[in-house]
Amino acid sequence: MPDRLAFPRSIFFPTLMVTLITGTQWCLPRNVAAQDAAAGQNVPGNVFRLTPPTDQERRIATVVGLLMQKFHVSNQDLNDTISRRALDIFTNSLDPLKLYFYQKDIDDFARYANSLDDRIMEGDMSLAIRIFSKFIERVDQRVATAQALLNSGFDFNRDESLTIDPDEMTYPASPEAAQDRWRRQIKYALLDLKDEGKSIEEAKDTLRRRYGRYARRWRKTDTEDLMEMYLTAITSSFDPHSTYMAPKTLENFKMSMRLNLDGIGAQLREKDGMTTITRVIPGGAAAKHGKLMTDDVIVNVGQGESGSVVDIVEMPLDDVVELIRGKAGTTVRLGVRKGGVGDVLEYKIVRARIELEESAARGRVIEHTPIEGGPTRKVGYINLPSFYLDMDQARNNRQGRSSTRDVRRILKDFQERNVEVVVLDLSKNGGGSLTEAISLTGLFIDAGPVVQVKNSDESTVQYQDEEPGVAWNGPLVVLTSKFSASASEILAGAIRDYRRGIVVGDPQTHGKGTVQTLMDLSEQFFRNPREKYGALKVTLQQFYLPDGQSTQLLGVPADVVLPSITAKMDVAEGDLDYALAHDKISRAKHILYNMVPPGLLNEIREKSMNRIAQDDEFKDMLRKIELYIEQKERNSVSLNEEKFLARRRELDAQKEEEEEAIEAQIGDAEVYNDNFYNREVLNIASDYLEGLRRQNLAKAG
Repeated sequence: MPDRLAFPRSIFFPTLMVTLITGTQWCLPRNVAAQDAAAGQNVPGNVFRLTPPTDQERRIATVVGLLMQKFHVSNQDLNDTISRRALDIFTNSLDPLKLYFYQKDIDDFARYANSLDDRIMEGDMSLAIRIFSKFIERVDQRVATAQALLNSGFDFNRDESLTIDPDEMTYPASPEAAQDRWRRQIKYALLDLKDEGKSIEEAKDTLRRRYGRYARRWRKTDTEDLMEMYLTAITSSFDPHSTYMAPKTLENFKMSMRLNLDGIGAQLREKDGMTTITRVIPGGAAAKHGKLMTDDVIVNVGQGESGSVVDIVEMPLDDVVELIRGKAGTTVRLGVRKGGVGDVLEYKIVRARIELEESAARGRVIEHTPIEGGPTRKVGYINLPSFYLDMDQARNNRQGRSSTRDVRRILKDFQERNVEVVVLDLSKNGGGSLTEAISLTGLFIDAGPVVQVKNSDESTVQYQDEEPGVAWNGPLVVLTSKFSASASEILAGAIRDYRRGIVVGDPQTHGKGTVQTLMDLSEQFFRNPREKYGALKVTLQQFYLPDGQSTQLLGVPADVVLPSITAKMDVAEGDLDYALAHDKISRAKHILYNMVPPGLLNEIREKSMNRIAQDDEFKDMLRKIELYIEQKERNSVSLNEEKFLARRRELDAQKEEEEEAIEAQIGDAEVYNDNFYNREVLNIASDYLEGLRRQNLAKAG
């Protein structure tokens, strides 16, 4: 994730910004009632009331529309295509599982699908208020239905199923269809809670509280919150990383950038009412604990070594964060479903601050004997979890801690110990400082372009490694995965384009090749810092490798692919809605090394595939991948208790195996985890070294 020193504006690669829904009550504006009447719609007398947006909020809407058209890298107009996308995003953000709206509601909203662009430019928020008012009405109805159903009995011996794939779901066409959907939804939740050990009455009480909390949550929404959701639906129609931050969200964001908060060291997001792990941060408490992983779902939180827990399903993410965050040294208990399925496991994690020393580059010399035999080789293994830079030192022109300096020191030690080939592990590297990615790439290549950046006006800028010479001129293997993102894709892509080394791992990296800038509307556009207008995070630029290919969407392909479950996980840029397309620009002039000679890659691939085919642990990995794909493609679950529990036992065993497979590939070991996956990486490194030596090419020149 590039730091803000790399570009003239405040540019960064933040993770998914989740809308935090808190605040006060609304009132329905008279102009919306008039608009409804003019459209021949009946406005119920008991509709939830919302306050009209202020003149300031209307101005914000217009400015956001103007800025997206002017600065977004796509040069996309705010048009009917954006309008239709925005309507889908907005309604899906309210009702992702199609549990609340009727199909007739969606059909009614669709009449305005081509008007959102015009309304935003006029500062007109009436459609957002209309849709939200209807949503609150439906929430009240559905929660009442749920509470009534919870007072009735359920037949757990009946053979029926519940659709769990949102893409396969449809909005109910009638009250009867809605009630049946909710009956099945509640039955699934009851079975889930019974499997945790709750009695049927305890499970029903839990659901009564959960649904009541859900209704109260939405009734607390205020104008600022709705505006943030609605404008983010507009901006996210350009690409998934462009968002609007309301004043409250902006203040929380600035606070998180200023403070070193204690916690578990994990990034969270809210998805379909569930709190999901998006990343475990190297060096943090969760990484030290070693069990919490990407895609795990947290369902409850407890404080201390024992005691009661709080059900957090359908709880706003900011409230969840407050429960999990705490002073270093204290214990938090998390109820976790591995990958969102199976039994709830309790993890006791001692909160801690992330120590740079534990998330910094680490190196180790490994004495490796190839599986086919032959001489033992010295392999230098570098684990680099991020591209880091001491910002305070850099601002004062001092030489503080940086990933480049640390890797340079490790490489110097490798040379003194006669290392023959280096493996640079970026498989857990989610990015970081762009300037560090450029300078660290320069440790392996002589001066030249590392990355190209395209602006919204179609102009391009090359960012160069300007320091002559290299710190390592021997064979280089870069290990990547689908979690290797942003700045790590720049390094891997540059090494590949320069033919300086080979890339090994998942078929391709994450595929995020865009740059965002944060525009504080109060300071930059209204010139009134005393007023709070929030901020626009807009995708301003796109990355391209030296050969002109974008890292966007397709990422960096591996030269040698290894089997993995991570390659099948929906965690890449291409899994997001409306991600920008991959494209290319002109090639930058750069040298080509002779470190990937013709024919050598095919030889290395063939040897690796032969070893994998004969390795029992890789065979087991392939079996686990097939099971993972099978489970991933299931779109329904049985509501027959016997079948439900039998399938749950299968899933529990399967998730344990999946966790072991992922741990083997990207586990948070001290430096190097000695297992079948990494041993094959070393075998590939040895094959690469031997192939180069046969052709007298063991050094870059």
